[in-house]
Amino acid sequence: MTRDPQGAYDVAIVGFGPVGQLLSLLLSGKGHSVLVLERWPEPYELPRAVTFDDEIGRIFQAAGVGEQVRAISDPVPDHYEWRNRDGDTLLRIDWSGTGPSGWPTANFFSQPELEAVLTAAIAEQPTATVRRGQEVLGLRQGSEHVELTTRGGETFRARYAIGADGANSFARSRMRTTVTDLGFFYDWLIVDIVPRDTDTRWSPMNWQLCDPERPTTLVSGGPGRRRWEFMRLPGESVENLNTLDTAWKLLRPWGRNPGNTVIERHAVYTFQARWADVWREGRLLLAGDAAHQMPPFAGQGMCSGLRDAINLAWKLDLVLTGTSAPALLDTYTTERRGHVQHAIGMSMALGRIICVPDEAAAAERDARMIATGADPARALPPTPPPVLGDGVLQQAPNGAPRPDVGRLTPQYRISHNGRTDLLDALTGGGFIVLTDGEAPCTALGTMEREFLDRIDATLVPLHSPGSPDTVYADVDDAYLPHLRKHAHIAAVIRPDFYLFGAAATPSELRGLITQLKERIHLLPNAPHRAPPTPASDGASRHF
Repeated sequence: MTRDPQGAYDVAIVGFGPVGQLLSLLLSGKGHSVLVLERWPEPYELPRAVTFDDEIGRIFQAAGVGEQVRAISDPVPDHYEWRNRDGDTLLRIDWSGTGPSGWPTANFFSQPELEAVLTAAIAEQPTATVRRGQEVLGLRQGSEHVELTTRGGETFRARYAIGADGANSFARSRMRTTVTDLGFFYDWLIVDIVPRDTDTRWSPMNWQLCDPERPTTLVSGGPGRRRWEFMRLPGESVENLNTLDTAWKLLRPWGRNPGNTVIERHAVYTFQARWADVWREGRLLLAGDAAHQMPPFAGQGMCSGLRDAINLAWKLDLVLTGTSAPALLDTYTTERRGHVQHAIGMSMALGRIICVPDEAAAAERDARMIATGADPARALPPTPPPVLGDGVLQQAPNGAPRPDVGRLTPQYRISHNGRTDLLDALTGGGFIVLTDGEAPCTALGTMEREFLDRIDATLVPLHSPGSPDTVYADVDDAYLPHLRKHAHIAAVIRPDFYLFGAAATPSELRGLITQLKERIHLLPNAPHRAPPTPASDGASRHF
């Protein structure tokens, strides 16, 4: 899709951090014209975010940069551990192995290297334009476009604008939204280093010292890097904490000195917990830190922003192509706000356990956690499950939300036409309809099939492992047992990998497809999508 005759882009993105980068890559990858306006003339070369989980790896895979991201990441080989000052284990969480999304459970990286990967991929997209050194100072909405004006006096127009410009977002300031602030504030000194003694073995790779004299975090900073985080204690000033001398002083007990260590960066961060109550106002939307901030104790800050990006990208794609009405974009706020509140609540719960400077309270905490055998299920407070809020999700017959939808679906291997790969890689992503064999597909009439074709969905009738190459085989024997356990013959997976809904009978499957049509606000005269790029085995994703 090219710019319209009036010179407007499809989407303008304010901010070119990982969230803005992923958004521009996903949208331009669909052929939409994307303009990125970034206030800083050069990329920021120092570390910031350092971890992502298996779901985020799946998102990178969907954006076409999976292998490049793997090359700059360190998957965690062991567990994440909390210890008290005496060395007793308070908590142990297994971070090893492959997570349900088909990627390593936990991965560490250096943000400048990740941004370089994303920037290189965007440079290959002919419909993406990145303008650095362009600080946006004016933003005005019209009936058909958003007009953005930069400090240099240039004016740009776009059908939609996205503020991915961080915690102090200019875009958010142009909206009438209120902000919910939970009043959770802690200052921590972040020290990123490059060890000179490259043969040092860090075991466990990532752990937390729960010492009331100085709560401290020790984690990977990505390949060849380490990070220490030191909590500011009562009576300490931010100014005195945030010095190079203080950084060296705090690193010294850990055997770090100028002879074996290079300090890349030291900075004091104030951890906060808050979110914007509305993420869309007309043609202006928010994503990432512009929409929410959270403490880093669960490693979900950047991850939540990237979940925003893929949720918003598939919905904007449908709206921009004239497939869905703009009302679809209202579900972005309702779905993601509820989901991110889970991440914030979990981060705060962890922080309240870690950030204890009182000796008596710390002793009580230690005794309680040791008594649980360091089992996370017993040692940590319960938090709500990470489920999407109300939106593009199957409803019960009475119109109420169903408790089994809006959850992340796993990604296992399947095979088809002699090729075996993870589900998204083999199908090409987008909407996926998994069925137990061919029989449920026969229930779909012309109208259902035409609709699925219109939204570029892929129908995947699964067969047991060892089936002929010409059919879709459930190689890992994982999807079919799950469907049968819940007495389902079909499941619809959204482009962001969350479950739209499931059906137990052919009639329910037809109703499920009808609900999907309604929930995405399909326009009556929605155009057919352009034919998808064939998979590498030459098979069409259409049916």
